[in-house]
Amino acid sequence: MFDIIRKPLVTEKNTLRANLHNEYAFEVRFDSNRSEVKKAVEKLFGVKVVKVNTMICRKNSRKLGKVPGERRLWKKAIVQLKEGDKFDFVAT
Repeated sequence: MFDIIRKPLVTEKNTLRANLHNEYAFEVRFDSNRSEVKKAVEKLFGVKVVKVNTMICRKNSRKLGKVPGERRLWKKAIVQLKEGDKFDFVAT
């Protein structure tokens, strides 16, 4: 369970989404599926998950000075909790 969810994504957009729709975003392991993410969130945080959306975030080409490179390929999951359930993240 601990290796499926890598870290919560705490951004301005995700904070607004959490306040309005009770949805939270996580970076998850690339080969995980929706049911694994749902079980992991329910077990780790003790909440009831209603819906899970996953998406693959593509590589981006970046340039640092003259050196070309690219960002890594990763997966994001947006989890909607049952009404009344919530948890808080501390941004570090």
